[in-house]
Amino acid sequence: MFVWMQKKIIYVLVLMSCCVLGITGLQLYWNYKNYKTTTSNFARDSNNALNTAVDQEIKVRKGKIISKVKNWLADTTVFRIECNIDNRDSVTVFTIQDVHPRFLEDSTRKTSFNMGINKFKEKLKKITPEAKKIFINHFTSRTLKSNIDNGDVFYYTQGLGDSIDKAFESLKFNPDNFIKIYKSELAKRLIDVPFQLIKKPNNVSSTLVLKANTSFRRPFEREPIFVSLVSANTYYWKEMKGLIFTSLLLIGITIFCFYYTIKTLLNQHKLVAIKNQFISNMTHEIHTPLSSIQLTTEALKKFNPDPETTENYLDIILYQTHKLNELTKEILANAKLETLTFELNEDVDLNQLIWAVIKELREEDAVKVKYLKTLERAIIKGNRKHLSRSIANILENAIKYNSTSAPVIEISLVRTHQTINLTIQDNGPGIADEFKQKIFEQFYRIPSGNIHDTKGFGLGLSYVKKVIEQHRGIISVLDNYPKGSVFSINLPG
Repeated sequence: MFVWMQKKIIYVLVLMSCCVLGITGLQLYWNYKNYKTTTSNFARDSNNALNTAVDQEIKVRKGKIISKVKNWLADTTVFRIECNIDNRDSVTVFTIQDVHPRFLEDSTRKTSFNMGINKFKEKLKKITPEAKKIFINHFTSRTLKSNIDNGDVFYYTQGLGDSIDKAFESLKFNPDNFIKIYKSELAKRLIDVPFQLIKKPNNVSSTLVLKANTSFRRPFEREPIFVSLVSANTYYWKEMKGLIFTSLLLIGITIFCFYYTIKTLLNQHKLVAIKNQFISNMTHEIHTPLSSIQLTTEALKKFNPDPETTENYLDIILYQTHKLNELTKEILANAKLETLTFELNEDVDLNQLIWAVIKELREEDAVKVKYLKTLERAIIKGNRKHLSRSIANILENAIKYNSTSAPVIEISLVRTHQTINLTIQDNGPGIADEFKQKIFEQFYRIPSGNIHDTKGFGLGLSYVKKVIEQHRGIISVLDNYPKGSVFSINLPG
């Protein structure tokens, strides 16, 4: 049955380990894919926003050129706009002329430009304000705009061509306007990161540098700008840190639950082993006096001994009954160990308490106990009864498990800072490092195979630890070189 339970626990642990590894792997894989997608989208969207912002900034500058041309054409001191129907189809043809031609002597330079409008059906021999307005709007919004969008400057007249060319050269890239537009475009793409214009690209890995051409005549002419943003990794951390922490928290909770479940299963497994050991120890402890009582009772019944023998037999029965009664009391008393509570309302003189325990011990066991008294006054707030029983348990164990021919126990009491340190040393076999912490666990006994030469249920030291902790103290066990153990107790005092 026990082996079957062990196999079941192993199967459960393997399955749980696979589940935890799978969940953790999926979380990490999802985070990785999310990282790749987010960083890729950030670089792409930032670059798209840059190109859109540059286009809009150029569009603003082109719009300014168109507005200037509108104003120039409306100014009669600069350009003269006329119309006539002197053509084969008798349709209205508009003419733009320089009012003040710059190069009259050069016949190759145009001083006028003729243009018809298909949708203009009115036949005019003389320009009217309304017709002039229609012509200017059509010319600038259609013909001129198309040429400017292509980065071309047409010399419709010498003066108009020169003016447009100068406007092209004078209307340079506007950083302030671009920054506003670019910030707006980033916001549309839900990107909120700082950025700045730089003169040339840098090699700093912590930034993302994007490039765009701001020339009117791109791609044939280049007027590059560079924009520096935070790196894609920094952006991912800024945007996803909450999600990352949540994901890591879920992984941590999953691992913790896995650990806690494993610990619980192992504790249950351990409790089964301890229970079996406890039952084995209890059976051995009870079996001996019961066998003695049974044999003695059967002898009394069968042989009808003389009064003196009968008295001896009755003494044996009474002794073994008393022994059974003490074992029962110990088991019942330690069954309440988990809920052990008591008041710390007594002034306990540790010197007197130690002497009383030593005196009682010497009456029962032939053992050499040395008490190195170094404190004249060692009074603490505590419970005399439980402290006395705890120290007695340690001393009894030192005697019980000491296999030397001359067992010696040394007790010392010293003050260190805000505490009083009580040490109990013996010259017994000592305790292996692997058992030093376990001996304070309830029902735990150092393994000795099937040998039961020492009575006990593994309850004494767990009771001692409980009492010391209730006194807000600490108990530990060390090696007593060259042989033996040292129990160190620190109590506030």
